[in-house]
Amino acid sequence: MKIMISACLAGINCKYNGGNNRNEKVLQLMKDNEVITVCPEQMGGLPTPRVPSEIKDGLVTARDGRIVDAEFRAGAEKCLEIARREKPDLIVLQSRSPSCGVKQRYDGTFSGRLVDEPGVTARLLMENGFKCVDVEDLPERT
Repeated sequence: MKIMISACLAGINCKYNGGNNRNEKVLQLMKDNEVITVCPEQMGGLPTPRVPSEIKDGLVTARDGRIVDAEFRAGAEKCLEIARREKPDLIVLQSRSPSCGVKQRYDGTFSGRLVDEPGVTARLLMENGFKCVDVEDLPERT
């Protein structure tokens, strides 16, 4: 099976704070399947580390007030290009991210509150027919 995953889940230090979200279930998938790792935020030109961002009033905004929507959307488009070319059977994305959140993302107030809306990349991929799964919903074996 071919799987596209958020690079942070593979242990790559691409998270906003310079760390990662290494996930044992994802690492197991990587052993048994063809894997493509992506970080939409880096692919959109944002540095690591970077100021945390959330979606507010439809625009991705950094906590310091800068609008980083163009970078997030550029990274999402690059992920879509890769998905169209590689045709993954499954895409596993990081929970609650303004890019990768499949079911939920933070609400734009930087208060930790969640809304039942996907992030920029997850939305674009799903709108284009790709099967996306939140890493927290990943079964033990896929």
